[in-house]
Amino acid sequence: MPITPKEMIRLLEDNGFRKLSQNGSHIKMRNDETNISVIVPYHAKDLKKGLEQRILKQAGIK
Repeated sequence: MPITPKEMIRLLEDNGFRKLSQNGSHIKMRNDETNISVIVPYHAKDLKKGLEQRILKQAGIK
C-alpha cells in the first residue's frame, strides 16, 4: 500500500533523520549520525512504490 509523504517524513524522523531544508514542494532530510541525505517530494498524492522504495534504500531503512 502506498504511503503519503507525511507518513514517509514521520518514518524518516523515527529513524534519526531531521528536516534540513525545503525547496518548493521537496523536503531535504538528513541523518547526522550516518551523514545520509534524502529528498522527499511533498505533494498532495501518495508516493509511488518505486519512489518509496528508492527513498528507503537511500536512507538505509528496510
